[in-house]
Amino acid sequence: MKALLRWIGLVAFALLALELFFVLRIAAMAVVNPESTSFQRSEAWAQLASDGPLRWRQQWVPYAQISSHLKRAVIASEDDGFVNHEGVDWNAIEKAWERNAKAEAQATKARTSEKPARAPKIRGGSTITQQLAKNLLLSGERTLVRKGQEFVLTLALEQFLSKERILEIYLNNVEWGNGIFGAEAAARHYYRKSAADLAPHEAARLAVMLPAPKRFEKTPNSAYLSGRTRTILARMGAAELP
Repeated sequence: MKALLRWIGLVAFALLALELFFVLRIAAMAVVNPESTSFQRSEAWAQLASDGPLRWRQQWVPYAQISSHLKRAVIASEDDGFVNHEGVDWNAIEKAWERNAKAEAQATKARTSEKPARAPKIRGGSTITQQLAKNLLLSGERTLVRKGQEFVLTLALEQFLSKERILEIYLNNVEWGNGIFGAEAAARHYYRKSAADLAPHEAARLAVMLPAPKRFEKTPNSAYLSGRTRTILARMGAAELP
């Protein structure tokens, strides 16, 4: 029994030490730009494991050198309550649960009919801060433990960093295609210009790519991409910047 309690204590201590390490790294990001993220490193390892060439295009640019059109577009598309919530948007999570439950019910109904069933499209309610916490420090696993870590790190990001800094780090590291990370690399890859010079429609299109950048990179003429771009373009004026 004592051995079991000792083992549990060691595991708990290790988890606590890991969380403390993550929190200290986040605190340092108030003044130090992260050199890479956990997601970027995992993508690099995957490329090397497949014996393919390492693709990694990224150039950090300060917040002021990123087009306000892109900031507004990303907020409108990914997290329209960004400046007001404290890291987690509970209303968005509730709506996502409702949409997912409805999609699952429709899929179940289809499976009982003669029509071929389509897999339900699962939607999340992650905020920009949650996405940053996951991509910066965590693995791609979908477990309750990892989700709990994401929640803790999200709160730490909101505690130690300003909204402006969170958005700056996010826009400089988010994936925008195969080996394309950050707004500057994306702007130069897709439009041959700097992130500071993006026009509204260009910014909206980049923002719409974020949920599945590799797929949209291969299907630039997608009807969904064009239609969703028009929707985000119309919403950008109402997006509030930090």
